[in-house]
Amino acid sequence: MIDVTIDATWWVIVVFVVDIVIRVTAIIIVPRNRRPTAAMAWLLAIYFIPLVGVFLFLLIGNPRLPRKRRRKQRDINEYIHDTSASLDFGTLRPDAPDWFTSLVTLNRNLGAMPLAGDNGATLIADYQESLDAMADAIREATRYVHVEFYILQSDAATDNFFRALEEVAARGVVVRVLLDHWANRGKPFYKQTLRRLDAMGAHWKLMLPVQPLKGKYQRPDLRNHRKLLVVDGRVAFTGSQNVTDSTYNLPKNIKRGLHWVDLMARIEGPVVASINAVFLTDWYSETDEILTDEIDLFSVESGPGDLDCQIIPSGPGFEFQNNLKLFAGLLYAAQSKIIIVSPYFVPDEALLLAVTTACQRGIHVELFVSEEGDQALVYHAQRSYYEALLRAGVKIWMYQKPYILHSKSMTIDDEVAIIGSSNMDMRSFGLNMEISMLVRGEEFIDEMRKVEATYRSLSRELTLEEWMRQPLRSTVLDNLARLTSALQ
Repeated sequence: MIDVTIDATWWVIVVFVVDIVIRVTAIIIVPRNRRPTAAMAWLLAIYFIPLVGVFLFLLIGNPRLPRKRRRKQRDINEYIHDTSASLDFGTLRPDAPDWFTSLVTLNRNLGAMPLAGDNGATLIADYQESLDAMADAIREATRYVHVEFYILQSDAATDNFFRALEEVAARGVVVRVLLDHWANRGKPFYKQTLRRLDAMGAHWKLMLPVQPLKGKYQRPDLRNHRKLLVVDGRVAFTGSQNVTDSTYNLPKNIKRGLHWVDLMARIEGPVVASINAVFLTDWYSETDEILTDEIDLFSVESGPGDLDCQIIPSGPGFEFQNNLKLFAGLLYAAQSKIIIVSPYFVPDEALLLAVTTACQRGIHVELFVSEEGDQALVYHAQRSYYEALLRAGVKIWMYQKPYILHSKSMTIDDEVAIIGSSNMDMRSFGLNMEISMLVRGEEFIDEMRKVEATYRSLSRELTLEEWMRQPLRSTVLDNLARLTSALQ
């Protein structure tokens, strides 16, 4: 009996010592180079649920890509910056405000891409029309087609897109395809899609593959969330839409009647080379294959318009959060109006401060979100910010269900806009690889205003009075979800 008591005592001592070591080690390791809110969230998880917290931290606690991939990103950034330094990228619009020039410099320093003039861009707000427009552009290819989408599925809605790829591949056009591994695996039509790519002779690769048995592994919730298409370096598409049916072919979405609403831009002009450079960077990161000798990285051909455009890539391969810095800079630069469209609006402290400060400066601020959510944690985390936004004076428009407003855009005054793949949430700032396009030009803003007006007509305004009637259980759930959003 004495021996059993001694053994139990030793086990208690061992567990106590291990617990203390874990807590002290966490205080040393977790906060290093991490935002205070994220560090605090991780420490709370480790302190209150030690086994689960430590396991999750070891699994997803590193928000960076592996060192080798980050080195690749730095190398190609330096190449792009140096190669493009002495080139002329069209004629820029005159009388750019100082704040715009400053933000262009910021983007250039962080993401390497130059500002280019003489571009034309057309917005496509209809879901199927966008897929068919991309198919039409593909059929005009003579050299290559570069396809990079977070989700890529061969289904009834995208059949025309895939048939276009098959047609150009059959006549010798090189088709290269990148699709995110984790976002597509296990999804409907995944294997059929890969078989169709193989059958047409496309060169395809999975982005950010989580395949430890093949020596390919990084934090499993990192995503390549970019959406882009480049044809011959002449025309490109980018925006929020994936290549899939508007229900994503998921039974739960079909049962709820959900359909996604997206916005894409068709682009011509010198900035297409920058979009292609993003694809080439990702291709190099996944394959170690450098394509710059085969394809003119920065061949300049004027487009049919007069827009100044700059591409901003962002993600865990970069040292800084490029998209967050740009968004915050634009919010502080606004003089009269800010309109934000974001399906997942979960700001960090800096962005929330920028939005509320804009209201306090007398700026008119509108935020478009979806009335219904497709991802429970993000949906509830987003709702936790509504009271602070409404009290600050933000006008919140809720796009009515059963549609998910998936477009991602921001317009500043009547001169500058952002469109791309990036949400305004912590995941898009720190964990997703994104692509955004900064556009200066009244004609593009006019198009954006028409799209925003359509969204407004299909939305209802959320008032502070309505929001304050939320039941306590909803408030608790929203705030708990808000805490989890900081685990990065």
